[in-house]
Amino acid sequence: MYKILKKEALNQTVELIEVEAPFVAKKCEPGQFIILRVNEVGERVPLTIADYDREKGSVTIIYQVVGYSTKLLSEMKVGDFINDFVGPLGQPANLKKHNRVLGIGGGVGAAPLYPQLRKLKEMGTQVDVVLGGRSAEYVILGKEFEDICDNVYYATNDGSLGITGFVTDVLNSQLEKGVEYDEVIAIGPLIMMKAVVNITKPINLPTAVSLNPIMIDGTGMCGGCRVTVGGKTRFACVDGPDFDGFEVDFDECMRRQGMYKEEEKDHACRIGL
Repeated sequence: MYKILKKEALNQTVELIEVEAPFVAKKCEPGQFIILRVNEVGERVPLTIADYDREKGSVTIIYQVVGYSTKLLSEMKVGDFINDFVGPLGQPANLKKHNRVLGIGGGVGAAPLYPQLRKLKEMGTQVDVVLGGRSAEYVILGKEFEDICDNVYYATNDGSLGITGFVTDVLNSQLEKGVEYDEVIAIGPLIMMKAVVNITKPINLPTAVSLNPIMIDGTGMCGGCRVTVGGKTRFACVDGPDFDGFEVDFDECMRRQGMYKEEEKDHACRIGL
């Protein structure tokens, strides 16, 4: 059983919880994830690690309340216990000291981006970040990024925070100004990461992305999270979730992500949602 130490609503649909999980906190690295079950009959929910405190023995996760299990998780309070909290899973992000790196986070993609940029900063890398969302309320962790990054840029669809536009508009602006980056780390919706790679690949600016396909067991056995990277089948749960953005077949990822849309559309919910 894993005790909830802290809980915070980041906006109307996104929440943060800090969980007492000393063995996970001892071993986890930026880029890895956990799988939790709210109760003993709950489904397995994969969530990326947004932060960790080795001394305190805690792990922080951020989730969007979109389904039955995340609704149950949202109803839990500080002091309550999560049944299972398994990890760390996946491969740590391949982080190397550079002169300057640009992080790009879209929506809840800012959560797994944060520990990666923090570690790069600790390694002596100059770090900039672009955070985007539909409006200001959907941009999360701004204060946390401002504490570790050299420059923080914002982009929202409605212009309520930063520029009116997309994160790619900021990326293009930085490149047009002649700002030189050694690497870009982009985490967010697939369409956003694809758009970033469409800009960085022609100029050979290395770009890492994080994939979140349908995932069940988290051990590479079910095959549900398979993706095509460099023309080969990879499993996001054991080979990723971070990959070289130049090699990812984003169109296939998007097709697979939406493969159950018709069934979901016609589904008559019988569990109270």
